[in-house]
Amino acid sequence: MRVGFLLAQTERRQVMANDIHPTTESGIAALVTGITDDVQQLIRQEMSLIRQEIQENIHKTKEGAMAFALGAAVAGVSAILIGFTVVYVLAAVSSLPLWGSFAITTSVFVIAAAVLFFLGKKKLDSIHPVHDPASASLRHP
Repeated sequence: MRVGFLLAQTERRQVMANDIHPTTESGIAALVTGITDDVQQLIRQEMSLIRQEIQENIHKTKEGAMAFALGAAVAGVSAILIGFTVVYVLAAVSSLPLWGSFAITTSVFVIAAAVLFFLGKKKLDSIHPVHDPASASLRHP
């Protein structure tokens, strides 16, 4: 009887060991699958965030460019009108002919434009692109 009890107990342990082993493998597989799914979801969320940041930046850039273009157009018309005003005031105050007043005024505007052009170019050359936080987190986790 004692041998039968030990045999039954040994068989029971074998059954228990067999039951635990497949469960552990399926548990690890489920865990790895869960981690993989979480990583994929995290990557999708990061890509969605980057896409949203890019769209916001494009929208802000469009608004800024439109405001800048309108401001530049108004400034251009104003500069032309100021130039004519300077020409006629210079001709009226001095004994210069009208063409001389136009030459002097145009020379001043050309010099001012050249200085502004070179200052703007110097500023643009000093710009270093800044990375968005979301894209930086993908590059350096």
